Amino acid sequence: MNVHCPWLLLILGHVALFDSSQKWVVEHPQTLFAWEGACIWIPCTYRMSGSGDRELKILLYQKYEFDNKTKDFTGIVLYNNTKIGSSPSKDGRVTFLGNRNSNCTLEILEIRESDQGRLGLRMISGTDRWMEHIYLNISKTPFSPYIKLPSEEIQASQRVTLTCTLNYACPQYPIRLEWSLKEPEITLVSDFVSYTVKNVYTESKLTFQTKWTDHGRNVTCRVLHHTDVLSENTVRLDVKHTPQLTIKVNATEVMEGSSVTMTCQVTSSNPEHGPVSWVKNGHRLQEQTPTLTLSEVNKDMSGKYQCQALNYVGLGKSEEVALTVLFPPEPSRVHIYHPPAKEEQSIELVCDSLASPRATNYTWYHNGKEVPGETQEKLLIPKVSLRHAGTYSCLAENRLGRGQKKEEAELDVQYAPKAVTTVIQNSTQIREGDSVTVACHYNSSNPKVTYYRWKPPGSGVEITPGMLRIQNVTWNSESISCAACNEWCSWASPVSLNVHYAPRAVRVQKVRPQSSEIRAGEHVLLRCEFFRSHPAEVHFFWKKNGNLVQEGRELSFSPISPEDSGNYNCLVNNSIGVTPSQTWYLRVLYAPRRLRVSISPGDSIMEGKQATLSCESDADPPVSQYVWFDPSNRDLHFSGQKLRLEPLKVQHTGSYRCQGSNMLGKDLSPPSTLTVYYSPETIGKRVAMGLGFCLAVCILTIWGMKLQKKWKHNQSQQGLQENSSGQSFFVRNKKARRTPLSEGPQSQGCHNPMMDDSVSYAILRFPETDAPRAGDAGTSAIQGPPPNNNDMVTYSVIQKRHVGDYENVTPSCPEDDSIHYSELVQFGAGKRPEAQEDVEYVTLKH
Repeated sequence: MNVHCPWLLLILGHVALFDSSQKWVVEHPQTLFAWEGACIWIPCTYRMSGSGDRELKILLYQKYEFDNKTKDFTGIVLYNNTKIGSSPSKDGRVTFLGNRNSNCTLEILEIRESDQGRLGLRMISGTDRWMEHIYLNISKTPFSPYIKLPSEEIQASQRVTLTCTLNYACPQYPIRLEWSLKEPEITLVSDFVSYTVKNVYTESKLTFQTKWTDHGRNVTCRVLHHTDVLSENTVRLDVKHTPQLTIKVNATEVMEGSSVTMTCQVTSSNPEHGPVSWVKNGHRLQEQTPTLTLSEVNKDMSGKYQCQALNYVGLGKSEEVALTVLFPPEPSRVHIYHPPAKEEQSIELVCDSLASPRATNYTWYHNGKEVPGETQEKLLIPKVSLRHAGTYSCLAENRLGRGQKKEEAELDVQYAPKAVTTVIQNSTQIREGDSVTVACHYNSSNPKVTYYRWKPPGSGVEITPGMLRIQNVTWNSESISCAACNEWCSWASPVSLNVHYAPRAVRVQKVRPQSSEIRAGEHVLLRCEFFRSHPAEVHFFWKKNGNLVQEGRELSFSPISPEDSGNYNCLVNNSIGVTPSQTWYLRVLYAPRRLRVSISPGDSIMEGKQATLSCESDADPPVSQYVWFDPSNRDLHFSGQKLRLEPLKVQHTGSYRCQGSNMLGKDLSPPSTLTVYYSPETIGKRVAMGLGFCLAVCILTIWGMKLQKKWKHNQSQQGLQENSSGQSFFVRNKKARRTPLSEGPQSQGCHNPMMDDSVSYAILRFPETDAPRAGDAGTSAIQGPPPNNNDMVTYSVIQKRHVGDYENVTPSCPEDDSIHYSELVQFGAGKRPEAQEDVEYVTLKH
């Protein structure tokens, strides 16, 4: 069925698309090319939104159309994979190489000419459908490739690239492109095959360096299947180049007076060239004709000839042609390269004589005498000496004849100064610090000596040429050498100044002990060392703290003591002088000794002030730890060197000691006594307390006497209630508290609880009488009158003994300074007196 409206077919073919909510995007080459018998590779990709992983069904139609009744496409089906159980391709020519994701590539084998036209690719995924159109261009025979030339003009000596392209590629029917231009040294071929959705093609690029001979050359690109040539294409190269010229001459060697003809021929030029011109030895001649004629040539016409022509590409030149005019040698002269000749070096002399052909034999003369064995153009003297000086000449000869002498050359042989010596001008021996004059002498020189050099450089001042003054020469001065110089310098042998000097680098070396420390009691050996002395005979001396102690190289201590510590120097002297060593401090390590305690500001200090006790010692290394002891020999737990007591108290009085120690041992100082005396305020308080105490004792004594009298009176009125040889009683002490002291040092005594209120028992025995005791058996019922016992009343005054203090040391608790007393009353007849206040009576049974 013929479709008159193609646009109607397209609308009907895409009804499924408009009805579907899904959108297909399919990419592939619009047109594919092949020929009968080949294959076609159809690269294809697709995208469909929302398709997921649904399986893709493919139908490939040929000569198809849309059926409005069935609402589907009809035509020749080349491939169909929608039917299960049947082969997708009936004749096996079509293969689907895609997948369900994005690939819809197809391959068609054994292409026929009838396959020409449009193919329909029907794609089905679930309920979504799409028809894609692919156009095939099929020819009966393979078509020719296309050769692309550079867009710009091709010129000789350029590197150009030719591209051969064939719009075909299929793996099952492989082809390759081959170039007719095969010169591996100048060509490079690169092949490329494209299977993209944009285009399918095979391409080959030929890159080569063009030459002028490539102009008009045919370049062919062939299409090969295996070894069969399927098709080819040819292009002709248009290479622009300069004129190419050749030159011809009737003779290149002629005798003077002969004639020569040269002809220039242009073999190629693209574009056309201008007039031909001639060049000799690089210089342009006036002639501008293709033919150059030289009549009666002479030796000046010898040279190299060229012809040249110009076009817009550039200037073309022919190869050079050398024209030689033959003549015998001209009068010769000698050239010296490079004068003047230097002794011990080589020199070359050249015999310069123009001849054509060149001279083949030479004769050399030195000071008019022939030099035997020298027949070459050049005379080489490998090692020039003074005997080679003089005049030289030569004669040249070729096959046409022998030349003549023209000029002689003078060979000047130059040499460095000879027999150079260094001479010391001083007549006496040189000592350190002296001035020395040195002269530089030589025997001969060519050219003359112009200056002098000295080694070591800067060792002195050149007062005149060849005379050196060295001021204040050092003990280690190097040997002096001089050089006399013209163009070259000749050095003399070095001369030693033989400087006499005092001993150098004197030092004290500890030989024993090996350890770095020296301790008291060890055996120590010191040795005096020095670096150098001239003259070598020396003597050694030792000094301690600037005083000479010994002569000799070694100083020994057996054993060493702390008193040996000090600054030591050893001295070495010779006939030039004496050199002391640097001061070497001999340090002897020892334990602390001679410790003593010094008290500042003095041994006797008033209370309330400050006292500083310093522990002074003699030790090396210094004392690292101190221990202090109080007057009771107790550790004060203070480790400093200075003990400060502030404020001072009388209790601080006593003897103090300190102990010092270092890593070697320790020592204890003898005791130092610190006396702390009372201040005037304390003394006043003590005196006041003493006076008050004495006044109190006097008052109590008077009061006691009054009580005693009163007690005697009461005794006389009372009778004895009991008579016994032994009377028992108890006494109770009535304690009166004393006012504590507000000031004064703290007591160092102890509290005695036995001194508190207590009851003490005692047995009192009264004098016996002859009167019997009442109630005893066998005694008289009638007793005599009682004796007068007033004289027998016994008073007992008890006074507590004060503990002997050391000066002002008081008990820790206040003593009972009240007066304790007991009143003993022997009762007689009569009325008992009333008890007095603060007096306790004791009843005695007698």
